Amino acid sequence: MSLRLIRIVFIVTIILLLPLIAMQFTNEVSWGFSDFILMGSALISIGVLYELVAKKSKKPLYRFAFGIGLFGAFSLFWVNSAVGIIGSENQDVNLLYGIVIVVGFIGSIISRFKPKGMSNTLFATALTQILIPLVVFLIWPPPKISWSPSIFGVFFLSSFFSLIFLVSAILFRKSITKN
Repeated sequence: MSLRLIRIVFIVTIILLLPLIAMQFTNEVSWGFSDFILMGSALISIGVLYELVAKKSKKPLYRFAFGIGLFGAFSLFWVNSAVGIIGSENQDVNLLYGIVIVVGFIGSIISRFKPKGMSNTLFATALTQILIPLVVFLIWPPPKISWSPSIFGVFFLSSFFSLIFLVSAILFRKSITKN
């Protein structure tokens, strides 16, 4: 096992200790075994993916852009699976946010992780992120599904994630010219 993988597993273990410790002191945090497996697998996957890409590119700005994009994708996944973005996590419409992750994944593969292609991919990801609540609002307006905490809150949160992807896209674009 490589030192990098050991470091990733160690960091993920420390991160997963936080909810485990919190569960000892409050009922607000209630993770099951499957929650730890899901989040542990996701965090390890993100860490390994980052290490593979960082190894490929020596440009710090490219690696930073990639890290920001991964952070955005993981945060979107975590928030959506923990509490949901539109209504609760049990509302099926939240599955549409998976499209954002798919756009980022497919675009990254097609672009072969090249800076210009990654920039275009992250712009498309940001656009997809912002379009999902708009499309959902047009198809399932508030009386048909819960828009808790509020319509404004849903659009604000989606805009926040979109901003993360935009920052990553801009950094990828800048990494083309910077050494």
